[in-house]
Amino acid sequence: MKRTITVTASAALLALSAACSGGSSQAGPTGPAADPSQAGSAAFQEQHRGGTLRLQAKAGDGTLDPHINYSNGNWQVFQAMYDGLLAFKKAGGEASYDVVPDLAEAMPKVSQDGRSYTFTLRKGVKFAGGGEVTVDDVVASFERIYKVSGPTSGTFYAGIVGAADCVKRPKECTLTKGVVADRAKNTVTVNLVEPDSEFPLKLALPHAAVLPKETPAKDQGSTPIGGTGPYTAVSYDPNKELRLVRNPNFTEWSREAQPQGYPDEIVYSYGLTAEAAVTAIQNGQADWVFDPLPADRLGEIGAKYASQAHVNQLSAFWYLPLNVNLAPFDKPEARQALNWAIDRDAVVKMYGGANVAQPACTLLPPGIPGHADFCDFPKPDLAKARELVQGSGTAGQEVSVVVADDDVSKQIGEYVRSTLTQIGYRAKLKVISTNIHFTYIQNDKNKVQVSVSQWYADYPAASDFLNVLLSCASFRPGSDSSINISGFCDKDVDARIAEAMTLDRTDKNAANVKWGELDRDLTKASPIIPLFTPKQVDFVSARVGNYQFHKQFFMLISQLWVK
Repeated sequence: MKRTITVTASAALLALSAACSGGSSQAGPTGPAADPSQAGSAAFQEQHRGGTLRLQAKAGDGTLDPHINYSNGNWQVFQAMYDGLLAFKKAGGEASYDVVPDLAEAMPKVSQDGRSYTFTLRKGVKFAGGGEVTVDDVVASFERIYKVSGPTSGTFYAGIVGAADCVKRPKECTLTKGVVADRAKNTVTVNLVEPDSEFPLKLALPHAAVLPKETPAKDQGSTPIGGTGPYTAVSYDPNKELRLVRNPNFTEWSREAQPQGYPDEIVYSYGLTAEAAVTAIQNGQADWVFDPLPADRLGEIGAKYASQAHVNQLSAFWYLPLNVNLAPFDKPEARQALNWAIDRDAVVKMYGGANVAQPACTLLPPGIPGHADFCDFPKPDLAKARELVQGSGTAGQEVSVVVADDDVSKQIGEYVRSTLTQIGYRAKLKVISTNIHFTYIQNDKNKVQVSVSQWYADYPAASDFLNVLLSCASFRPGSDSSINISGFCDKDVDARIAEAMTLDRTDKNAANVKWGELDRDLTKASPIIPLFTPKQVDFVSARVGNYQFHKQFFMLISQLWVK
């Protein structure tokens, strides 16, 4: 998924690593520290219920439609608003990767050939609007994934029977043979063209959320959709505020999948500068900020507020998508030139230093199955880069670098612009609002040549990087939801991806070898240039307790205690 903002750190802040354990729960002033092994499954602690959780961000994180939004900010919020048939366990640490039944009573019954998943729906679960969830809502929701041209409809859910036609003709989508409801038995069976060992993981993502069947088949933007979670949105202005209140029809059915929340309200305010947001947190006027921690405040946070800061390793990387369908990066030599020219150590310093980021040589981050230790562009070589630019015949061409307007992205963007100039291009920097940056760079109609972006794992699998970011199915011309920002499409690469995904069902070790080989070849082709892998630093107010870091969706906002 895309994370639209970042956190930097200084040497003073890095002392937090000793005080904060990634992925664990930390005590707050409202109660004792939660046991990490019990996080997400322990009984609800009534004494911590109540209050308003106050979050801050520079701007909203795009549409509030869970079938379309593909960014960390709203995916984090969606965990408290929507449910699918399955869910990632609401817990801190490694347990957060566990898939558990959600709207389904139990894990699905899988056919012997691995192509059919049958779910029995829970009874009595209601949407915020009052209607009970039915198998018809489930079928309509799966069809809506295609009708709205969801960004993963052609990748994550492309294996459903009938999906190929739905991708080609979204508005006419029907899945009569792919998603079959049995009203009498209260079951839904999802039929696949081929077995998919990752399918349960994909069903636990927001793109597979079950919505009311009457939800319009178009992006709902800032119009809230009533879900089944413990909170529902009552208003959303991406330039001002998102306000969540308790869903009056919510009753906890599974503490593991969807626990009731602690705050009575969650208010996400937009527009405050990062400097002002940090001050507000220190003064107890806000509880958390999503934006970069200002460099001039990091020493102070590390020295005075270490108990309120949490450092966590991420399965993610920052990268430069290069548009392979526009000059100059339609030439492989031009793409390789920039790969040779980039000083990744310098970019790491811009992010905050070696303790919060590591240079990335590969597309698959460490910890992701299939990651291999190779580095074909180990150190910057400007002379080699200039030679490649000259050889490509693109020297002197204009190149525009598009970045979001947070400080870190702008700094990296200016460095990329300067580097492009040094190797022979006439480069300029284009800064746009964080709120629209991700959708803007995805749409090839905007003719973005190079941009600065990030990718945070939807789930721990190589396909979530290579298939999602670089397959033909992920490239949607003219769409704001074309996650293959480079526009890279190679049928041979697609065949190798399919081979690795198939092999993964029977021999994961052999599949990992295939993924590593594919990673190396794609790195050499350079449709995207990896920069670094980051850590995340969360700074919360003194009135917050029960902090838990979820490896899939980051901080569990519904489980925070507030005075």
